[in-house]
Amino acid sequence: MSAVTDAVRGAAPKPGHPLGQSVRDSLVIAKRNLIRMSRIPEMVIFGLIQPIMFVVLFTYVFGGSMQIGGSTSATDYTNFLMAGIFAQTVTFATAGAGAGIADDMHKGLIDRFRSLPMARGAVLTGRTLADLVQTALTLLVLAVVALLVGWRVGSDGSTNAARVLAAFGLLLLLGYAFTWIGALIGLSVRTPEAATSGGLIWLFPVTFISNAFVDTSNMTPWLRHIAEWNPFSATVQACRVLFANPGQSPSDAWPMQHPVWASLIYSVLIVVIFRTLAVRKYRSATA
Repeated sequence: MSAVTDAVRGAAPKPGHPLGQSVRDSLVIAKRNLIRMSRIPEMVIFGLIQPIMFVVLFTYVFGGSMQIGGSTSATDYTNFLMAGIFAQTVTFATAGAGAGIADDMHKGLIDRFRSLPMARGAVLTGRTLADLVQTALTLLVLAVVALLVGWRVGSDGSTNAARVLAAFGLLLLLGYAFTWIGALIGLSVRTPEAATSGGLIWLFPVTFISNAFVDTSNMTPWLRHIAEWNPFSATVQACRVLFANPGQSPSDAWPMQHPVWASLIYSVLIVVIFRTLAVRKYRSATA
């Protein structure tokens, strides 16, 4: 911990622009968390196992029994499914972010950081940036696994490399937004175990009451309305559009008609709201 403290002190600039100091301090904290992750490879490995299991189980257990666009083809369902699995994977990183911050709180490291001459939001921003890097690596591996089980982007010429990269960009933005929710949870509980539980409980209804795994047209009207206005659903639908994969049935809901814009707006709003709340909580939190 002393090495991290010295690094932060060394990175603290002489009086200058507050934004520049905040960026530098955030990068120092991000580096610290990335080094910590590299020294605990189990964190990365276990983070990969769950999404890979979801891909294999949903593809081979449900593939062929789900009807997508009037077809029960296992290939069609795999192409429909992958956007939902990608989105679920980036949002489940929320629990890890919350647990990491709660662990730092429990060990008193957060109090140590707060005593240093550094930007107030840098500790949280650095943590979320490090989690974003880990999420990007997880997505890369998951995409390879998806290709192995038969997932393909559209072959009709309606997509290209730029659109595919844009889809992954939206996924990472959603994941980054949700890590701020995890940060707030981590600052609000007393133990890492509570942060993990609190970070997962609300994610299950968010990810399953959506268009990630089934066509929402099969839901009851009130539940379909919730699913179609779910921020998670907007990103899933945006990815399907950009990947040129099968999507859900036509809907009058604005997020389903303009999923790319809806995904951007939702994610930015979540970042703004929960970053503000998390930084405010950080300023008053005690170990």
